[in-house]
Amino acid sequence: MSEHFIKNIEIKNFKLFKDFKAEGFGKVNLIGGKNNVGKTAFMEAVYVNVHSESIEHLTYALYACTHNRNYLEYVNNKEPSVKKILDAIQFYESESNIKTVKFEVISINGKKKYKFFDDIEINKNEFSEDYKHADNIEFIDNFGFTNYELKLVYEAVQIKDKEEVLYEYINEFDKNILNFKIIGGDKPQCKKIKGDYQDLNEFGDGLKHYISIICSLYACVNGYLFIDEIDNGIHYTKLDELWEIILTVSKEQSVQVFATTHSKECIESYARVAKRLEDYDVKYIKLSKLKDGSIYAGVRDFDMLQYVIDDEHEVR
Repeated sequence: MSEHFIKNIEIKNFKLFKDFKAEGFGKVNLIGGKNNVGKTAFMEAVYVNVHSESIEHLTYALYACTHNRNYLEYVNNKEPSVKKILDAIQFYESESNIKTVKFEVISINGKKKYKFFDDIEINKNEFSEDYKHADNIEFIDNFGFTNYELKLVYEAVQIKDKEEVLYEYINEFDKNILNFKIIGGDKPQCKKIKGDYQDLNEFGDGLKHYISIICSLYACVNGYLFIDEIDNGIHYTKLDELWEIILTVSKEQSVQVFATTHSKECIESYARVAKRLEDYDVKYIKLSKLKDGSIYAGVRDFDMLQYVIDDEHEVR
């Protein structure tokens, strides 16, 4: 396992997680569990932890998690300031084998301050709201990438001269599609074997999601990729192809992947492809809510996942 991969994490007072611990993560980690158990919030907590190289990076990660989750609220309204979102979060703390991260809103003599990590305090009025996005960490939320976000990760494919590889993957998804380009700024388009280029949105959400994942794997070299609702818009007959790409490219590019699903077919496909490729560095993380309201993470390795699938136990 690569040294930069996160292997364990402890999360305190972040959304549903009051005092949560999980360990045993692998190169690729699929997260399941019932609705509203905290699958996305868990990924967000891990995302903030690995993203926090500096105050600017931590600020971006905290802002992005809240902004992306409430995206629809901002479509017809003014987007909230960074300070407003930080005020709403109030507190975040996590510790992993990679780093310890802490953010807190404190008030001293009626003056509000932001406390970063353990020892950096900044008066709210003096906080610049500057933030910075890490180049090799991406989070694909359930709304999917915007055209601009897709353009940024597609640039990594171009830089690595992987366009032909991408075209082959797209053709496996849809035999009628010849290639993919971003034309005229940030307009992603696909060309059918018989026909002209058409806007990517005309091919359905599934293809855009599929392309976003592939491009992100190349953009996140030696980094991390988080995918909410990984099977979103993708027909179950295409899941094996998707998992083969993720397992293969994540290994080539040394990318640690975290993804959520509520689909039994998606979990079965994940286990099936990992077995065929003999990729043992995969984990299935099942989140469950205990009677006291706390969240428990059951981390199943390759062998345990195969056993559960083969014996037809409930895995979701």
